[in-house]
Amino acid sequence: MANGDEAGFLPRWTLKTEGVIAPDERLPTGQTVLAGIQHVVAMFGSTAIAPILMGFNPNIAILFSGIGTLIFFLCVRGRVPSYLGSSFAFIAVVIAATGYAGSGPNPNIPLALGGIIAAGLLYTVIGLVVQAAGYGWVERLMPPVVTGAIVAAIGLNLAPVAVKAVSAAALDTWIGLLTVVAVGLVAVRAPGMIGRLPVLIGGLIGYLAYWVCANAFGLGKPIDFSGVASASWFGLPAFTTPVFELNAMLLIAPVAIVLVAENLGHIKAIGVMTGRNLDPYIGRAFIGDGVATMLSAAGGGTGVTTYAENMGVMAVTRIYSTLIFVVAALVAILLGFSPKFGALILTIPGPVIGGLTIVVFGLIAATAGRIWVENRVDFSDSRNLITVGATLTVAAGDLTLRFGGMTLGGIGTATFGAILLYHLLGKGRTRV
Repeated sequence: MANGDEAGFLPRWTLKTEGVIAPDERLPTGQTVLAGIQHVVAMFGSTAIAPILMGFNPNIAILFSGIGTLIFFLCVRGRVPSYLGSSFAFIAVVIAATGYAGSGPNPNIPLALGGIIAAGLLYTVIGLVVQAAGYGWVERLMPPVVTGAIVAAIGLNLAPVAVKAVSAAALDTWIGLLTVVAVGLVAVRAPGMIGRLPVLIGGLIGYLAYWVCANAFGLGKPIDFSGVASASWFGLPAFTTPVFELNAMLLIAPVAIVLVAENLGHIKAIGVMTGRNLDPYIGRAFIGDGVATMLSAAGGGTGVTTYAENMGVMAVTRIYSTLIFVVAALVAILLGFSPKFGALILTIPGPVIGGLTIVVFGLIAATAGRIWVENRVDFSDSRNLITVGATLTVAAGDLTLRFGGMTLGGIGTATFGAILLYHLLGKGRTRV
């Protein structure tokens, strides 16, 4: 496969058994299946945790992550290697829109689903415009300083949710902190592929610690496995129908802007990794992600996005064949049809989830620093400094704007505020 549009809707994958495996190349069948399963393991921790944090059914989220990945594969004509998993960008706005208490099923999921569909529709429209006019306008609208500010705003706005999750009792606090440390040690110290799965392994360590303390020694509420025992191995998940309510849609739809910035960065990174010019597929990637998000929410799933975890696996293995993501998608769909698997996920104790959210939400905020450093954002420029400073404060304080009967929460205010303030301040170079 060369750059740009080639003859044929899909590539003709060439068999290769060693070295770097390009997007239009493939491993032998057995190795392709194993590589695909490895990507399922890589995406699993975040794809399962994100819906739990919003009170969604993780089984449905995993099912639609597989379906969404296949949609993305077809939209980019099999030329961009990527997996679509549950997006963390939706967590804060979904919690705000539904008033979710932080544990158990979310009774107001239908409201969130309508908002997620609105975000997916906006995302798809942006993709269509990019496909027709190019992506340069996106970079001008949201330069790195603005993109970083929006990403940091999401992480900071979520911080109170994470802290609350580990503050109910002393055991909860200590288990949450142990989970944080476990995730960090796995990420920093663990060798090979284990080091690529800090959320999964760290969460398992926290889970086992809680089981010992609560189930074995009676120091907390025991983990109840009765639901796992009674659940069937295979069956249809319980789908949920969306409800379209204006306030929820206005609150959640702006997340599309974050997904655009995220996906654009991922496509650029994959292009560098593979040595291919993937710019002609940016619009298609946006469309694929947007359509996948709408379809997921239509059945009760979360919004989806391209996953950095799977990009990391590609960087380590140097296997970029797009066929492995077809395998990963099919495996995820199979898991999505297992109620017993979903019931097991739901036994994860609240403080373990809280510990994971402390790390994950913090990493979301910290990603902003990486964006600013890699793009050499100049914070001696007052325009940049004021834009970022005001955006972060608005997000951390959860500033809510009301327009008649419409409400714009902290994330939405920060997102639109960052874009508008940056361009309102103009291109001055006043120093501070």
